Amino acid sequence: MTLTCVALGLDHRHIYGMTAQMQAVGARCLGFWTEGDPGTLPGFTRRFPDLPRLNSPEDALSSGAQLALISAIPGDRAALAIKAMRAGMDVMTDKPGCVTLEELAQIRACVAETGRIWSVNFSERFETPCSTLASQLVAEGAIGKVVQTVGLGPHRLNRATRPGWFFERARFGGILTDIAAHQIDQFLHYTGSDSAEITLAHVANHANPDDPELQDFGEIGLRSAHASGYIRVDWYTPDALPTWGDGRLTILGTEGYIELRKYVDVGQDGTDHLILANGTRCERIDASGAGLPYFQRLANDIRDRTDSAMRQDHCFTVMDLALRAQAMAERE
Repeated sequence: MTLTCVALGLDHRHIYGMTAQMQAVGARCLGFWTEGDPGTLPGFTRRFPDLPRLNSPEDALSSGAQLALISAIPGDRAALAIKAMRAGMDVMTDKPGCVTLEELAQIRACVAETGRIWSVNFSERFETPCSTLASQLVAEGAIGKVVQTVGLGPHRLNRATRPGWFFERARFGGILTDIAAHQIDQFLHYTGSDSAEITLAHVANHANPDDPELQDFGEIGLRSAHASGYIRVDWYTPDALPTWGDGRLTILGTEGYIELRKYVDVGQDGTDHLILANGTRCERIDASGAGLPYFQRLANDIRDRTDSAMRQDHCFTVMDLALRAQAMAERE
């Protein structure tokens, strides 16, 4: 049976990749609903011209789709996800999947009640082939035991194209909830940690004084039973860089290291650069062909009621740590 999906909210560009990647693994999208006319709407309809616009969220929820793809305003995502799960759908939501610990508790309860899948698309891992290859190398023991990750998530502000909600703390969730969730996911994944202690959490607004609710810089320190991590996120990507951000991840092992230069490496062509150094190899690898298995695995999980794309407890833990780090930083 062909997997069916529906898009609920188009307020972030990540909905493009979420929809395209599910179609690439054979899913059929039944249509989309979004509130108003967000700036992402023309790009979505250009990419998916045959998808009908549904009149209301109720129409989307009663469409019979098996999977809801949610990229609404962050402050609206939890409520939509809960409605979708109670309507019998599994959920793939853009990050952050929710913006408060209370929302996360409600989502946990809904998953327990309904047995549905709530999956956050951590695109900085799931939509970068170099991350796929890094997972394979770590699993093979190429760098020994992983003891630390350093994750950098710089982004371009693109002020002229940002909607009003982007500058409202209650609606975007804070910089650590929003961006740093990616790096928390990667720390837990690559170190094989089930949980972590937050040792540092800091946010600031250094460059945008006219937007007092915006946080343009953030950092987190993490420590698990056997590894540590450092995370830095910001909205400072300069205009001359040829992409939205020079996202990087360094994975340190006892026998070597891996560095991912995901979106750009100045002086090199293309994306998905992986640098591997260990006792026998020191090389730069073009990882662009390593694939994106998350989407097929999620389709399989929806069909088989399995947990192969991302463990549900991992997804909950990532968002819990991001929300707790955000709250800790704001208590400084």
